[in-house]
Amino acid sequence: MALVGGVRDLQKEAGEIAPKSTLTSVDLFSGCGGLTEGLTQAGYEVVSAVELDKKAVATYKLNHPNVNLHHVDIKNLSPEVLMAEAGLMKGELFLLAGCPPCQGFSRLRTRNGKNIVEDVRNDLIFDFLRFVEGMLPKRIMMENVPGLEQDQRFVYFKARLEELGYFVTCKVVNASDYGVPQRRKRIIVLASYDSKPCFPKVNAEKITVRDAIGNIDERVGSQDGLHTMPEKRSENVKKIISMIPKDGGSRHQLPEKYHLKCFKKSGGFRDVYGRMSWSNVSPTITSGCSNPSKGRFLHPEKNRTITLREAAVLQGFPYDYKFLVEHGKQSIALMIGNALPPPLIKIHAQALLPC
Repeated sequence: MALVGGVRDLQKEAGEIAPKSTLTSVDLFSGCGGLTEGLTQAGYEVVSAVELDKKAVATYKLNHPNVNLHHVDIKNLSPEVLMAEAGLMKGELFLLAGCPPCQGFSRLRTRNGKNIVEDVRNDLIFDFLRFVEGMLPKRIMMENVPGLEQDQRFVYFKARLEELGYFVTCKVVNASDYGVPQRRKRIIVLASYDSKPCFPKVNAEKITVRDAIGNIDERVGSQDGLHTMPEKRSENVKKIISMIPKDGGSRHQLPEKYHLKCFKKSGGFRDVYGRMSWSNVSPTITSGCSNPSKGRFLHPEKNRTITLREAAVLQGFPYDYKFLVEHGKQSIALMIGNALPPPLIKIHAQALLPC
């Protein structure tokens, strides 16, 4: 049962005195702009965003200059400030969306699930909730790693949304089922004040690595600094990379005398020093996507890792999405790996549109 004064009561009152609002949205924890890109492609107007990281802020502004971006710790920002600058009253915002930093809930951060490693960022889900309570948007979308689903904070989060009068549904999805050329499992929460949201249908056909980056040289050209950033590898590593079979090959196919020490240390991480396959989707693009020792990030044919432009495209960004090369390879890889895939956001945001 909805609390008195919850979102349904407020929307009923607003409907009697105010015209139907436009598809306004707010992007919390915006990063370099993957969520905003997806919302924009879905037809939403992103009026405000919030991000703390300086380099992510600069990248976001480069691609979304018309959004009022707050470079601030969200703990020091009130929902009222965002509503005032957008000229919205409580209950008028159409969509509140975001992805509270998820590193604390990931499998790697929990030592592959064996030991819980507490992370203060886990509590940022309560700041997302604080903005829900302060703004009472018509729709809510939150994305995170699947590990969040088992956390008591998430259980409380969903219960509180229901107390406020929202119909809430959540599901662990694979981004490759929704137009992203990448295997990436995430939990998505959808909430609405007037009816239970339905998840979009799964795409029957996958977008493969070949579909995404097979002709990327022609798409982006030699002037794209993100695509031409040089690699620094020892001659020994270069030789080993050249010996790994093309199109999906693995380090396990090499003679043992060519096994690096890091191979033995990687243990169960079987994708280390592996090549992507042209006919499949890519593995999950992480912040280590420019390092062959961090996963299956070698190009299917060329004797190198995927470029940062290729990583961005496999994450679902447009071919011309802008990044500042001067931020450095590691920082850009972190932004790309942490980003929300725009096609995944687009299709789920469209599912929340009014019928």
